[in-house]
Amino acid sequence: MSTNISPDKNLIERLFNVGAHFGFSKSRRHPTVKPYLFGNKQGTDIFDLEKTVELIETAKAVLKKLGEEGKTVLFVGTKEEASVLLKDAAIKVDQPYAANRWIGGMLTNWSEIKKRIARLHNLTEEGESGELERKYTKKERVVINRELEKLTTNFGGVKAMEKIPDLLLIVDPRHEVSALAEAKELKIPVMSVMSSDNNVSDIDYPVLVNDALQGSLSLVLDELVEAYKEGKAAYVPKPSRSEERSRR
Repeated sequence: MSTNISPDKNLIERLFNVGAHFGFSKSRRHPTVKPYLFGNKQGTDIFDLEKTVELIETAKAVLKKLGEEGKTVLFVGTKEEASVLLKDAAIKVDQPYAANRWIGGMLTNWSEIKKRIARLHNLTEEGESGELERKYTKKERVVINRELEKLTTNFGGVKAMEKIPDLLLIVDPRHEVSALAEAKELKIPVMSVMSSDNNVSDIDYPVLVNDALQGSLSLVLDELVEAYKEGKAAYVPKPSRSEERSRR
């Protein structure tokens, strides 16, 4: 991890003000977190915010480059403290998210997941066009609406995802074991906002902060999202083959 970045004093102060420096108790500490700690106060691990800022800046550089290249980032965070903030962050940059629950095989069984997403699109379109009203009885529509509700809950956040993502951005990977395992199996890079109870060696781009306080999570997610947004603003999509042919 790069340590040549001059720490942003303003960001350090903002992180401190929202309690981002508080980890968990020493008894919950994962050994790999030790290099990122400033010390321990009354039994609570304290993050070295200068090192945290370096990690944030590294993560921001990665996200900015992904944005510039038009790459897909899948936001994952289903625990109560994170789900709403994570969903809002993903929507800000028009990226997919899993905020309700992680569906097993979301990545490793993508071909099957795509079928469920297609079903969600079809039912949504039929509902909006009035076709459901025309084709089905009231009793049948009750069953279909239940299916639509379940599909929306499970796949609504990834319904626009057309392929395996280029990076996963996970809040608290210890809570998202399945998502992390699938990413590792497919060799998809992982960026994580996480606290002192996580294994840093599992993560390509760790960001160590308090991941239980909403103020801390919100601040870090805002920083990361702005970096992706900045990169995406410079993204120029490659012309399709048909567009290239029409230019000739």
